[in-house]
Amino acid sequence: MSQARKDDVIQIRASAAVKAILNRAATLRGQKLSEFILESSRRRAEEDILDQRVFFLEPKAHEKFLAILDAPPKPSKSMQALVKRKRAWES
Repeated sequence: MSQARKDDVIQIRASAAVKAILNRAATLRGQKLSEFILESSRRRAEEDILDQRVFFLEPKAHEKFLAILDAPPKPSKSMQALVKRKRAWES
């Protein structure tokens, strides 16, 4: 299989903290920073594209579905604690 020529350029700006996280992750995977960013971005883009699903409901089921979306459950105490916890990469 021949490899496609890489002639398009993507430029991004990031804070030093974000770059440090990305560098750390790239190093853990044994990749160059640009390879890691491109692979991660491509994978996420594919997931987002695949996540776009269309489904159809009967009118009564649609109303029930909307009611559920409009009244989500309140977060539990353990979920609230998890959200307030310091992130692993902020050590």
